[in-house]
Formats: sequence, structure tokens, C-alpha cells
Amino acid sequence: MADINKFIEEIGNMTVLELNELVKALEEKFGVSAAAPVAVAAAPAAAAAAPAAEEKTEFNVVLKDVGAKKIDVIKVVRAFSGLGLVEAKAAVEKGGVLKENAPKEEAEKIVADLKAAGATAVLE
Repeated sequence: MADINKFIEEIGNMTVLELNELVKALEEKFGVSAAAPVAVAAAPAAAAAAPAAEEKTEFNVVLKDVGAKKIDVIKVVRAFSGLGLVEAKAAVEKGGVLKENAPKEEAEKIVADLKAAGATAVLE
């Protein structure tokens, strides 16, 4: 059993290229295909790189400038937020984040609606 544990430890210390060579050698030696185990063996390396390449899915809608049509902007804010007139007016006058952690499609629609109303808004 000690030999198996030692072998597993050796595999754990191998680079992805070395693991690839090992798999190819085992496939040739035993005449099998190890497509699924290769994906599993490469998964930790892929998982380590995933956070950097992961696409952002939630955005904050930030109001930068109200523009000339403040009433239209308030109407848009009321439509997507469900706030009352006074609360929506206060949010527009304050500026900043109007919607937090919105899905990408929803956030893009809100920004488009705000821009159509004359405001300057961005996704963060």
C-alpha cells in the first residue's frame, strides 16, 4: 500500500505536460483511451486559471449624470426599481449605484433605458 501512496504523491507533483506524456504512454502500453481521466487530471490546473478568465455575470448600474431630462430619468428608475416617486427622485439626485448585482442582460437594458432618457450611466 505504501507504494501506491508514493505513486499517487509522485503524480501529484507532476506538471501538466508530464501528466500528458504519462497518459499517452499508458494508452499505448495497455491499448486504452483515457479521455475522461485526462480531463479530470487537468481539472485542477484549469480550475486554478478559471477565476482570471471567468466572465463577470453580475453588474452594478451606476448613474454618472442625470442630464437635461431629469423627469424621464426618474420614470426609468421607478420602472426598474419599484421605488416610489420621492425615493426615485432622491436616488436620481444622489446618483451613484442605482442597481446592485443585476444580471448582465438586465443591467444592459437599464443602462440603455437610462441613456435613452438622457442620462449618463455605466456598468461596473
